[in-house]
Amino acid sequence: MVDRKKCIGCASCTFICPNNAIKIVDGKAQIDPKKCVKCHACENICPVTAIKIK
Repeated sequence: MVDRKKCIGCASCTFICPNNAIKIVDGKAQIDPKKCVKCHACENICPVTAIKIK
């Protein structure tokens, strides 16, 4: 889940995602839950802790 209020649209998460499950939409990260394998790479790289994988 992406906290759209926190997300700064830096796209770091899109580059680290092994399944290309994240894209930037309207300047904010958006995760495709069907592609996400819950590896937490995006959560770990996010500079503003806007991503929390459950």
